[in-house]
Amino acid sequence: MAKYSRSALSMKESLREISEQKAEKFLNTFYFQYGHRSIADLAHLAFALERLSLLAAIAVVDEPRWDGQERSTRYQDFSHPRYYVPGLGGSSELRQQFEAGIESLFAEYRQVSQDSYASLCARIPRPAEMSAEQYERTLQARAFDIARYCLPLATTTSLGQIVNARTLESQISRLLCSPFEEVREIGAKLKQAARDAAYDPESSRKQELYQELQRYDAPAAQRFSGLLLKEVHPAPTLVKYAEPSRYAVETRTELTSTAAELMAGIAIDSSPGVDLLDDEPVEIELATTLLYEHCHHSYRQIREQVEALSAARRQGLIELGSKHRGPHDELLRACCSGQRFRFDILMDVGGFRDLHRHRRCIQIGQEFSFAHSFDTPDDIASSCFAGRYAAAMTRAAAAADEIAAQLASRGHGAQSKDALYLMPLAYRKRTLFKMDFAEAVYISELRTAPAGHFSYRHIAWQMYEAVGRRHPALAGYFRVHDPREPSDLLQR
Repeated sequence: MAKYSRSALSMKESLREISEQKAEKFLNTFYFQYGHRSIADLAHLAFALERLSLLAAIAVVDEPRWDGQERSTRYQDFSHPRYYVPGLGGSSELRQQFEAGIESLFAEYRQVSQDSYASLCARIPRPAEMSAEQYERTLQARAFDIARYCLPLATTTSLGQIVNARTLESQISRLLCSPFEEVREIGAKLKQAARDAAYDPESSRKQELYQELQRYDAPAAQRFSGLLLKEVHPAPTLVKYAEPSRYAVETRTELTSTAAELMAGIAIDSSPGVDLLDDEPVEIELATTLLYEHCHHSYRQIREQVEALSAARRQGLIELGSKHRGPHDELLRACCSGQRFRFDILMDVGGFRDLHRHRRCIQIGQEFSFAHSFDTPDDIASSCFAGRYAAAMTRAAAAADEIAAQLASRGHGAQSKDALYLMPLAYRKRTLFKMDFAEAVYISELRTAPAGHFSYRHIAWQMYEAVGRRHPALAGYFRVHDPREPSDLLQR
């Protein structure tokens, strides 16, 4: 298609003329030398990423132009422990501590699943028109909604993605910059997979056909072998220069140091929920957003400090966002400013993963941290096992703290983040969502629907309420469902 757009040939003529060698030459000229990156938008690649941790999966899908699907914690049973073990400085002792902590969380997940399912069955009778199988499956999914709070970020999952080559290139570059070894390895494997021969689900049938043809007419089989058995290499040319972004790495280092200095001594606001931010000058928004993802304070706390700075110091902060930018680098995502509806949201990681799938908004996420404590679902809070659940959450945080401290004391400070794999999905994560009015309406309507997970239903409702308080005339345009109203738990 790129050739078609730059010649007078018809599409069929272009297809007949182009070859793998010519294609590579064409791409080297127009994509790399002339910088026509839109060419890569035309190359779509399908990948399966299997047995990666939830932590890594969140990193992989954190791409604005991403399309894919992941294993659902709502519809699949994760009770059999399958988890990723990070390097932990190569210490067998720390590995044992880590695995003990993980096994404890999976044991709690199984117990909460069983207890929640039994409680739901006791409360909700099966309608006569619903089959026993459908009734069991529906309530089991509701039980998984509750139990998923116990799943650690180390839990392995699988996902499929269909991305164009330009998105893949930026995704690989971003993953290669991660502080997590697993995520960097995934970036390298994606790059290699794009260059290697693609998996062909028909390969065995083609091989059988080739063998059969060879028995009857060996010369003909040889002539057809190039068509039948030809390997397809998806995008060897388009991703060959995908490397860690020096711009991203060096900017992150400087902004992390600046954020630590500016926010030193200020207690972190860990009030969960939704904060619709006030309008402000773009300069304030830019400086605040650049710092936001490099600490764990709320947007308002950071903005208060930024506003107290001199104009020259604020300008210096903004310049940090582009200081290391190379000739082919796009500006950082934190530089996407000017959206009217900006929500600073602190919610459980499990619920965040559902909102994270929205692509029409700008998302600036802070790193995982135990600093914001954990959520307790109402069904657990009112149950007889609430104390056991809270103890499991506390143990996980204590185990992670101990492992991080041990890594730091042994000179493996860079790997202290490995302890975050122990974090259960119940713990909270802060993310800044920037969007226009249409997207605010869309998220509120979609995510308050009765069939949704109770966590994000309440967050989406708070988004709607916040807009309604700020702009009463706009509230009537939302078609939302109040999550506080009774809903039929047998409807999915």
